[in-house]
Amino acid sequence: MTDSQPGILAPVPPCGLSLTFRLALEADPRPALARLRDGFDPAGGVIAFGEPLVRALGASVPGLRGFPSLAGPACSVPATQSALWCFLRGDDRGALFDAGEGLKALLGGAFALDEALDTFLYAGGRDLTGYEDGTENPQDAAAAEAALAGDGASFVAVQRWEHDLAHFGAHAPAERDDIIGRRREDNEELDDAPASAHVKRSAQESFEPPAFMLRRSMPWSNADRHGLLFIAYGADLDRYERVLRRMAGIEDGIVDALFSFSRPQSGGYYWCPPVKAGRLDLSLFGL
Repeated sequence: MTDSQPGILAPVPPCGLSLTFRLALEADPRPALARLRDGFDPAGGVIAFGEPLVRALGASVPGLRGFPSLAGPACSVPATQSALWCFLRGDDRGALFDAGEGLKALLGGAFALDEALDTFLYAGGRDLTGYEDGTENPQDAAAAEAALAGDGASFVAVQRWEHDLAHFGAHAPAERDDIIGRRREDNEELDDAPASAHVKRSAQESFEPPAFMLRRSMPWSNADRHGLLFIAYGADLDRYERVLRRMAGIEDGIVDALFSFSRPQSGGYYWCPPVKAGRLDLSLFGL
């Protein structure tokens, strides 16, 4: 039986570990991928592959492409496409550390770590700004329809956004609500929010066709920097890219107010293979 990786539809965990890898020069990734297939428990997280790896394998994943580098009025969206992305799920950071070390051991010298990012659940599922995250997520059967392709595979967009919370906090509460497009106190959408409000720029149902996707974003923080690791699963990548282009104001010149205090620092598109008999199904790669 072929199914989706369970971490895609599962709720956001108490803590996570995002690991992004590039393919090592002149490395043959096949032995490492075979070890990953046999040694990784899909219950522990999500594994996804980028276009650089797929091309290196001489394979093709219909619908997969590299992340776009975009520029809008006074804002930019960088592309930092990598070969492999993994999101490990857990309740304990120590256990996640061990899981991350185990994953790196499976990959061996074929992959080099580009970024490791600890994530955490904040205030019951809020962004570090204090606003509820993922309010418009589809639920139950609609979530599966939005996130999964017919064979149980999925695509995922991953971006690390860095917040300037001091700048955001300097605004009056009503101004902060206008930036987001919701009242922080009760999460109600503001009918009279400005056209630049994040909710208005990113409303999934306002696109044709609708751009429904399943968000599983989580906050991150280190000693002096913090923000949101944006994770969105979709049956295709087009839906996310349409939202991103509108946020950057590429079509109409109206930039999402989110850019007034937050900036994306990375961006990658990845393909999440399905699971077959409890293991990652890498048959598309001849494995």
